[in-house]
Amino acid sequence: MENQTASVTWHDNGVPVSTRFDDPYFSLQDGAAETRHVFLGGNDLPKRFRPGFHIAELGFGTGLNALVAAEAWQQAEMAGPLHFTSFEAFPLSPADMVRAHAALPDFGETGAAFLEHWSPDGGRFDLPGLTLEVIIGDVAGTLPEWEGKADAWFLDGFAPARNPAMWAEPILTGVARRTAPGGTAATYTAAGFV
Repeated sequence: MENQTASVTWHDNGVPVSTRFDDPYFSLQDGAAETRHVFLGGNDLPKRFRPGFHIAELGFGTGLNALVAAEAWQQAEMAGPLHFTSFEAFPLSPADMVRAHAALPDFGETGAAFLEHWSPDGGRFDLPGLTLEVIIGDVAGTLPEWEGKADAWFLDGFAPARNPAMWAEPILTGVARRTAPGGTAATYTAAGFV
């Protein structure tokens, strides 16, 4: 699959909605609260944070989950940066990323640095308190090539009914293989097969 940017429309409150998957990128009510509840709470974070902690994610979207996690990391006063790796097939353009962030809380220096450096080509971004790696491409091809291990996974692809490829058994098996001992995973989906 050739890398391509996402196509979005905009909800009245400024939340981007994927035209490919007909699904919003984050909660229409409060995306940051949703991330804290589902992904931080579901992985027992920040309680489990320790120096060198690594989060991995399926579905980078707007970067909201990475910024909420970095904010929790900084509030926990952890030494060194939080490591965060995300896999994304359809990255937002820089203009769409800036517009999406207008509907989000202010994430201070980390958020500003992220917006300044964001590229739909992905890569590594060394931000205040956060080492972010965004791997662009179909996760079926990119996840097997990743050599990292995550202490926590944020499984945040669009809903399984709308994006079944993200939730296929080989992908979830790959996630399990790339989970550190004692690692955890959290998702918002209630689909039984997941």
